[in-house]
Amino acid sequence: MEQTFHLKTDTRDQMIDITATIEDWLQQNNIDNGIVVVSSLHTTAGITVNENADPDVKTDFLRRLDEVYPWEHPRDLHMEGNTAAHLKTSTVGHAQTLIISNGRLVLGTWQGVYFCEFDGPRSRKFTVKVITG
Repeated sequence: MEQTFHLKTDTRDQMIDITATIEDWLQQNNIDNGIVVVSSLHTTAGITVNENADPDVKTDFLRRLDEVYPWEHPRDLHMEGNTAAHLKTSTVGHAQTLIISNGRLVLGTWQGVYFCEFDGPRSRKFTVKVITG
């Protein structure tokens, strides 16, 4: 079973918690157990699992990526000017694979699944693919 979701981002760099969206979809489709792959359909947006209790983690995460990959670099050649976004996505990764048990994602107490925007604001998509069992 597979589903593509749409979302809009508000800023150039943003982390959006998509955990509830995924779990609601699992429950609506009566998916109890299996593996789920969550994949961004973009080269400048990724998917990660990280803490979802303290919002400062997202702020720090994005700031530190900016420190490693500044938006403007005098030697960047990519004509769109978003080399930093491509590097951030490759570092974070475009997808995550997670376990489903009893209709819920198997995550630690403080973990959530995030869509990571690195070149917004934009209209974006991510796909969820489930292998049941």
